[in-house]
Amino acid sequence: MGRLRPEEISSILKGAITDYENRVRTEEVGQVLEVGDGIARVHGLTNAMYQEMLEFEDSRGERITGLALNLEEDNVGVIIAGEDRHIQEGSTVRRTEKLASVPVGTGVLGRVIDALGSPVDGKGDIEAEDTRLAEVIAPGIIRRQEVNTPLQTGIKAIDSMIPIGRGQRELIIGDRQTGKTSILLDTIISQAGQNVKCIYVAVGQKDASVAGVLASLEEAGAMDYTTIINASASQSATLQYLAPYTGCAIGEYFMHQGEDALVIYDDLSKHAVAYRQMMLLLRRPPGREAYPGDIFYLHSRLLERAARMSDDHGGGSLTALPVVETKAGDISAYIPTNIISITDGQIFLDTDLFNSNQRPAIDVGNSVSRVGSKAQIKAMKTVAGTLKLDLSQYRELESFAQFGSDLDKATQETLARGERLTAILKQGERSPMPVEEQVAMIYAATQGMLSDVETENVPDYEAQLRDYLRDSQGELLEDIRDSRELSDETAEKLEDAIESFNENYEPSESGVSVSIGAGDEDESDDSDSENGSGSES
Repeated sequence: MGRLRPEEISSILKGAITDYENRVRTEEVGQVLEVGDGIARVHGLTNAMYQEMLEFEDSRGERITGLALNLEEDNVGVIIAGEDRHIQEGSTVRRTEKLASVPVGTGVLGRVIDALGSPVDGKGDIEAEDTRLAEVIAPGIIRRQEVNTPLQTGIKAIDSMIPIGRGQRELIIGDRQTGKTSILLDTIISQAGQNVKCIYVAVGQKDASVAGVLASLEEAGAMDYTTIINASASQSATLQYLAPYTGCAIGEYFMHQGEDALVIYDDLSKHAVAYRQMMLLLRRPPGREAYPGDIFYLHSRLLERAARMSDDHGGGSLTALPVVETKAGDISAYIPTNIISITDGQIFLDTDLFNSNQRPAIDVGNSVSRVGSKAQIKAMKTVAGTLKLDLSQYRELESFAQFGSDLDKATQETLARGERLTAILKQGERSPMPVEEQVAMIYAATQGMLSDVETENVPDYEAQLRDYLRDSQGELLEDIRDSRELSDETAEKLEDAIESFNENYEPSESGVSVSIGAGDEDESDDSDSENGSGSES
């Protein structure tokens, strides 16, 4: 047996010492001082970062995530994202040295996840391409470009008068049960084939309502390009607070890949309530209506992340459609005015219009898109240019006509035309319309080509005209879709086509009330009675 030389011994010892050093891991551990209502105060984490994820070890040995929100002199205020019943005084808390982040990528499409990015649909783990921080600073003006590409919602009233562009933030506002969620679902369904990834964030809604949304999207085949984030009313305020930021991070991933994404926050009034609950429990000083002083910043830093990136930065976009529920149509309340001032316009849904069967119940007078006709194709701009003015004249005359019976011929014609314009803007649920067909319908209405059609027959007329154009005028529709313009020649062809259809038009006997979308009223009344989003449109 050979003897070991001294240099061999020293190299073995060196290797052992190096290996030992690698195995030593320092970790910063704290202890829970007090816990309750989803809030814990933790001592000993002096280096914890704002919004760092912390790990609690509960009495069952399971690990629960928390988020550091209050960094005080002698303790850290942590909100617990999950079940806090088994966390006790003295429980161990570890730093992860990571800020709140979520899995992103095409792997989350078609899935239902919670606010932390964990799947809740029973379809196994998510194959994420990457993770992104839930909270990041919005892109600055140099990295953006103006909003000029339309995001087609498939809803005639919106695409013609309150157009939404890719990269815009458009608020959907109205009382409960006025069809807010319906408009959003139709918008998601309308993105089929448009290369827009959709993220639907449900905050504080009933699980049954979210299941209804999932079923509607699956039925329409829209879940292929959609992610649902569910932070329902049964979950903690922490998860409800985090959910919109999670949704935004997922959408931002696609935006930075140069793609287009649409994120829907349904709804931000419940988000504000969840945040207020957390802040009061963390002992932050309350302000107006007991909301904390930074309630405006809560939403502005979220919505400001929606953008259309410049071509140098990939040219992707993230469009945000936040929802706010009003009480008795009061859009001057605290949270509604805050969000109206952050967004680029609002679509106001009116209870009276909804009850009078004008669905979607869009109040054109109170609704506005601050991007305007920049976010419309030229063909739509051409046919819908005077639509808003015509409707407002009709509304004015309508209230005036109630008091006078002897109306001159011009007034009667304006009223008759207004009635037909109003009727053509009605649309059933889950029936978004391609933009070229919208152009044809609005052209027929604004050119007075419906004057011989009874108002109650307009939906039936529309259905038959659409079938006729698709079957025998396919090239004409394709021309409008591809060129995105309505040239004089195309307009002439369209006029001829509509006139030849009018000559042979016969109202169908079956009646048309079903197509207005009132048929599901009882069912959806029940499912949406508390979540503030009526599902008829």
